[in-house]
Amino acid sequence: MSQDLRVRHISGSDWDAVVELEAGAYAGVGLSEGRAALRSRADASPATCFVLDHGNRTVGYLLALPYPMFEYPDLNRMEDLVLHSRNLHLHDLVIAGEFRGRGLAKCLLRHFTATAGAKGYEGISLIAVSGSDTFWSANGYRAHREVAPPTGYGADAVYMSRTVPGVRTRRTTLAHASSHRAPLEDEVS
Repeated sequence: MSQDLRVRHISGSDWDAVVELEAGAYAGVGLSEGRAALRSRADASPATCFVLDHGNRTVGYLLALPYPMFEYPDLNRMEDLVLHSRNLHLHDLVIAGEFRGRGLAKCLLRHFTATAGAKGYEGISLIAVSGSDTFWSANGYRAHREVAPPTGYGADAVYMSRTVPGVRTRRTTLAHASSHRAPLEDEVS
């Protein structure tokens, strides 16, 4: 990453920039949620939400929160519960228009994926909107066409997911442990 780029956790002073980026990306397609909804999603999991700074300017953000696989936030309401799941739902990844095409989304995505792995998450899900499923497919996500997101996400919305690279899932761990005499202490909950 360039020396003038920095990924960091969202702070209270970042919300004007995040709201502006979100509106720029989604208002034109009717998907803008507004400050309160965005902030409620970040408040549900501050350790998995980031901004991307270029010099002194915030040029991107990513919001992700724990959600069970095949479930997703309702765009018409704020998050009022923190869900406990080994799956993270990547709700938004936005890069300012003039900074797109420079690999910044992939940079932010790599940072997020590494964080998900370090925190022990097993999977990442998302809903691709506005034709972005090609970007997500190129980054290891696979479509679940059998899951129909609500129409509020747009007519072309696609639910997608991937496993977190390098993280053995609980099912794999327990299956492996059962082939031995006794499971390791940290493999049993």
